[in-house]
Formats: sequence, structure tokens, C-alpha cells
Amino acid sequence: MTAHIEPAIPPAFQSEVGLADVERAADVIRGAVVETDFDASRTLSSLFGAEIWLKFENLQFTASFKERGALHKLMSLDRACCSAGVIAMSAGNHAQGVAYHARRLGIKATIVMPEGTPFVKIENTRQHGAEVIVAGTTLEEAADFAAKYGREHGLALIHPYDDPLIIAGQGTVALEMLKAVPALDTLLVPIGGGGLISGMAVAAKALKPGIRIVGVQAELYPSMFNAIYGSNLPMRGDTLAEGIAVKAPGRITERLVRAHVDEILLVSEVELERAVSLLIEIEKTVVEGAGAAGLAAVIARPERFRGCKVGLVLTGGNIDTRLLAGVLTRELARAGRLSELCVDLADRPGQLARLTRVIGEAGANIIEVVHQRVFTDLPAKGTLARIVVETRDRRHLEETVASIRAAGFAVELTTHR
Repeated sequence: MTAHIEPAIPPAFQSEVGLADVERAADVIRGAVVETDFDASRTLSSLFGAEIWLKFENLQFTASFKERGALHKLMSLDRACCSAGVIAMSAGNHAQGVAYHARRLGIKATIVMPEGTPFVKIENTRQHGAEVIVAGTTLEEAADFAAKYGREHGLALIHPYDDPLIIAGQGTVALEMLKAVPALDTLLVPIGGGGLISGMAVAAKALKPGIRIVGVQAELYPSMFNAIYGSNLPMRGDTLAEGIAVKAPGRITERLVRAHVDEILLVSEVELERAVSLLIEIEKTVVEGAGAAGLAAVIARPERFRGCKVGLVLTGGNIDTRLLAGVLTRELARAGRLSELCVDLADRPGQLARLTRVIGEAGANIIEVVHQRVFTDLPAKGTLARIVVETRDRRHLEETVASIRAAGFAVELTTHR
């Protein structure tokens, strides 16, 4: 068995990460990662009364900012570590960043991913040349497995967030944002383990001490929120933002967040879904749930950002296409553009035809019809029609329902919060 080799860490990183470390990381990774676009969104700015700028980290080669820290860490390894190989645990984006750049550098990579990781992230990681091991039901269990496996096989661990070199690499996002738009007064950053916001906050506060750094977590996984505010909110369930569903923040990152981050906000699953949908509809860009968390915070609390110059990081775009389709369809339902109508019909010839004619004359489009005679509480001579209709907006939906009732049909609308 090969002895476990710990990666070499420069002395400057032993206790703190500073602006100089982030600037050094920028020099190391320059040319190997994309300096992504940072553009103003006129439509989002108008909708929310703020000047909103979007950092498109979803347009990195692996569709995530995670490449930055992963490459910086890999570039720090000595020859012995590179020869032995590396191991990482990740729900997806860190995995792909490590796998892609390890292959570029000729380093063998093993990636441990928890059960339930979206298939697209597992498959993409394999395509980048890494050996993938699916183990553990949570990120924490996957981390324990990776640490044990790494020790047994002599592999250097590339931690997804609690590592000064990783933190410094992620902080390069803030350097690019403030270089492009020095007038920014607020940065909205998703928080999982805290690597991205730690690095960005260190760099941004050093360059512009008055800038406001706001972290965002999913309500279902408020780990950093609990640590900073001393609360004990539960962590449970499946979240659209699985990339930031971390049950325990890093020790280094927690310290840096306490020192440099002004506020942490929590967002609901509905707000995350709306953010993903808005970014597709308005910006024509695909962003995963975690990557849309910053915009979700603006949706949840627009008054907190009104009049501000806000920089949002779209941290990643690796979302399963089936899940994305579901998110978009649910948002259409919330907007009143896609709805299910439950209509009581007399079980006589021509009743369904008359109903569909009323719907058509109202200008609505019928997507699906289910005619139910058996599984219903209606009398034996009655039947239930479940009809999915497409309308222009909620007002058009209400007009369609009114037309159906005016024609003598009893109709209920299946609501979607």
C-alpha cells in the first residue's frame, strides 16, 4: 500500500486567505479557465428596481465556477502527489472541475459522489476521464468514504470547499466582477460549504471595504445560516439546489464568513424554481438550482436590493433535463399559463364536445383530456373531465373558467402555489 501523501500547502495559506492569495490564484489559473461574461440584465433590473449584473459561471467548460479552485489546488501538488493521483467527493460540479483539469494535467482522479447525484453530473464526470464511485446517502457520508479510500490508496484529497487554496481560487470570481464593474455595491453569492463566498468576500472587502456581501442558502439546508446566527433550523429533504445542500459548513470557511460576510438569506424551493425559470425566459441561459440562488433572494426580498448595483454569480448550469422540464412546467402552472380544470359532466352524448367548444371559443388551447367515469364521487350518471389547458396568463385563465361556468358546467381549478 502506498503511504498517504498530503498536498503541499504554501506557508502563507496555513492560517488565513488574503487578497494577495486570491490574486496569486488568478495568475496561476489564467488562460486555463474562462474569464466568463459579466453583463447587465436590463429586464431583471427593470423588474426588481435594481441594477442587476450577472456573472455567467455556468459558461465555464464544465458549466461551473468550481474549476477555478480545483485547478488552483491541482497546480499546487508536488510530483509525488501527481504521480499517486487525487480523490475528491462532490455532488457534481467540484467533481467535474477536478476530473477535467486532472486529465489536462495528466493526474489520475477518483471521484466519490453520493447516491442521488443527478445522472448528468455523474456521466459528465466519467466523460472527463475520472473513476467515479457512488457511495453514501449524503455528501458527508461520501466525504467519510473518500477520506478512508484516499488514505488506503495514497491519494491526495481535493476538498470541495474547506481548503485555503480552493478558497483562493474561487475568490478570483470577485476579482473579475469588480474589475469589470467597480461601482458594484452588493454581491449575492450562493453558499453550500462556503468556499465561493469566502474567497469572494476576502477579495471584495479588500478591494472595496464598503461593499455588501450577502450569502444565500436554501431553506432546506441552512447550515451556514445556523452556524453564523446560532439557530437550529432543520436540514432535510430534497432541494432543487442540491449543489449547496451541505449539512455542515467548513471550519475555515465559517471563520471567513464570520469575518467578511454581511448577511445570509434563506430562499424557498418555489423561489429557486422561479429564478431558474426567469433566467431561461429572460436571459436564455440554463442555470441549476444552486446557481440561481442569488436571483431567488432578489425574488424573495426585492426591497432589500432596490436601488442597489447588484452582482449575481450564476454558479453552475448542470441541471438534469427532466428536472428542468418539470421546473418550467410548474412555473407555467403558477403563472396561470398551464392549468388543470376539473369539470362535472352529465354522461350523455355530446357533453364533452360542447365543453371543448366553449373552451376553444374562449381562446384557450386544450393540451390533455382525461374522461373519468369510475374513480369519482359523482353519481353513476355523471362523469368527471380533467382537462389541461394553455392560456395566455392568469386573467385569460379566469375568463376561460367564467365562460365554462356561464355555459352551465360545474368547474374547479386545480391550484398550484
